[in-house]
Amino acid sequence: MSKTSANTMWGGRFSAGPDAIMEAINASIGFDRRLAPQDISGSRAHAAMLAACGIISQQDAAAIDAGLVQVEGEIARGDFAFSTALEDIHMNVEARLREIIGTPAGRLHTARSRNDQVALDFRLWVREQCDAAIEGLDALMRAFVTQAEAGADWVMPGFTHLQTAQPVTWGHHMLAYVEMFARDKGRFQDARARMNECPLGAAALAGTSFPIDRHMTAAALGFDRPTANSLDSVSDRDFALEFLSAAAICATHLSRFAEELVIWSSAQFRFVRMSDRFSTGSSIMPQKRNPDAAELLRAKLGRILGASVALFTVMKGLPLTYSKDMQEDKEQVFDAADTLMLGLAAMEGMVRDLTANRDALAAAASAGFSTATDLADWLVRELGLPFREAHHVTGALVKLAEDKGCDLPDLSLAEMQNIHGQITEAVYSVLGVQNSVASRTSYGGTAPENVRTRIAHWKEVLG
Repeated sequence: MSKTSANTMWGGRFSAGPDAIMEAINASIGFDRRLAPQDISGSRAHAAMLAACGIISQQDAAAIDAGLVQVEGEIARGDFAFSTALEDIHMNVEARLREIIGTPAGRLHTARSRNDQVALDFRLWVREQCDAAIEGLDALMRAFVTQAEAGADWVMPGFTHLQTAQPVTWGHHMLAYVEMFARDKGRFQDARARMNECPLGAAALAGTSFPIDRHMTAAALGFDRPTANSLDSVSDRDFALEFLSAAAICATHLSRFAEELVIWSSAQFRFVRMSDRFSTGSSIMPQKRNPDAAELLRAKLGRILGASVALFTVMKGLPLTYSKDMQEDKEQVFDAADTLMLGLAAMEGMVRDLTANRDALAAAASAGFSTATDLADWLVRELGLPFREAHHVTGALVKLAEDKGCDLPDLSLAEMQNIHGQITEAVYSVLGVQNSVASRTSYGGTAPENVRTRIAHWKEVLG
């Protein structure tokens, strides 16, 4: 296509076509071709509405619809020739439609602009990504629930500062991530509900004088309602920013568990074994099993967070309404969505294939004076000591055990009574890790009975 014909798309205002540099910086077809299904859906709904309102003839509307179906098929089959000279997906589709049906194609753009058209296409695409993320999160949560159910009463160390703190259960740890990803799901659901308004019909920025029915196109495209302000309709990218924000938080949760997998699968921990599907070897060290999938997933958070920062930066200084800067909104969102979906699928696979080393978990749970808090609580409960005094006594007992190179349950009663004379044989009942986790029955605590109750809840919620 010549520069003159490409320039025709801009109208008669310009007498010379863009040079190669301007064409390259102005064109978005290299990435916005992904919006083809949404662009064609929006155009079909728009044409049907124009005919229903008597703005174009039913005959022209039928020709437009049939032509758009043909274009959609060509794109799906890979038979469509995209043109950089035609700038974007909208012009590429319309130009091909004109080749197929002739003059009626020129009526399709009545009562709309590329401004509301791209706002519609992008919103439809992001809405679909919210649905995909929600589906992926459901699958991932089910995988964590399965792990939790397998080890509802398996003891393991709980950590603060990556130091042994108190014993918890494997099931409780797995369910912590279910809670996190459930919040992520809620964020995508909230974002989807907020974005489910249709901008089509806002035209360039001020609406249109044609007697259109925006409620008709909104309903046809699955929206709850049309947007209420034409200026906001074409300039709003909150839906993309919200999606990226939710994606960044979700990716942070993925990254946190990926980090735990890297640590847990190490020879120093041996808490878990990752499957061969998600591990690699070393080119020089035959003994190595590298958790590459977890490491890559941990790193991919940066791409999603970077996309979020990039779009916030694009939008922060723009006056109403549309500015060409907003063409830079899509590539970041496309990449972030692709990265998120890959991350969710990879993490689901890793969790489903994961084998926990129950013996190593239990051995680590018993080490590092993990029941010291239980001892302090016993001193308060049974001897009536103020907690601060109990904390001091327990600290002295921990130091004694540390000096002797043993754990708290290995201290003799006489040794304990040398620290505090009122300690009795009953203290040993709280120094075992199984007794410790079983005692944590407060709502949200790690006791196996709590874990099993919460597993039942999530199995009902997730189906």
